[in-house]
Amino acid sequence: MPAQTFIAFDADDTLWPCQPHFDHVEAQLLQILAPYADHATINAHLYDVQRANMLLFGYGAKAFMLSMIETSIQLSDGAVHGHEIQRILDLGKDLLRFPIEPLPDVVEVLTELKERGHRLLLLTKGDLFDQESKIARSGLGDFFDHVEIVSEKDEPTYRRLFARLNITPENFVMIGNSLKSDILPVAKLGFSAIHVPYHANWIHEYVPAERLAEVEFRAVERLREVLALVG
Repeated sequence: MPAQTFIAFDADDTLWPCQPHFDHVEAQLLQILAPYADHATINAHLYDVQRANMLLFGYGAKAFMLSMIETSIQLSDGAVHGHEIQRILDLGKDLLRFPIEPLPDVVEVLTELKERGHRLLLLTKGDLFDQESKIARSGLGDFFDHVEIVSEKDEPTYRRLFARLNITPENFVMIGNSLKSDILPVAKLGFSAIHVPYHANWIHEYVPAERLAEVEFRAVERLREVLALVG
């Protein structure tokens, strides 16, 4: 790849842990709503509510908190108590301020790529205030030449980004943990993508194997392995 490659990184669960915090909060919700429904019903209903709310609320802790409250009201037929709603609000606030600690190899990889002269981009989706706060709390912001916070990571979003920054397939690679958001749309547009798996994944980011068979991308087990792939 050319020396001035644009290397874009996803943020949540690529640079720092995020999904485990949401999983912990969801586990607390199961306990709160145990008097009203079983775990399987709560999980399924919460996801249905989240999907229905995405066009209104987007992604992130605030959207998740509102969907948890709506789920609680619906599954309890309005009988959920005020103190239970307050507990859900407190859990949502916890998601907005949990400590951000870079995952293993992140600082070393970003440092090495900067020293090689690459331009580093941070491309993340979600609530603007929430994502800006996480970037600031991570201490990683200074590594990046450009930060882009978007409401969705799909083909139209990537096309707009590529056009605005004059990015071509020859000088770009996307690195992330989400096959749906970081890999598939980039690969379908003919650009390079590297998948770095993470042990915790949201069901909404699942991609059937047959869709992945349509595109070419690379995969590594650990973030440090990307150093051998980008030059």
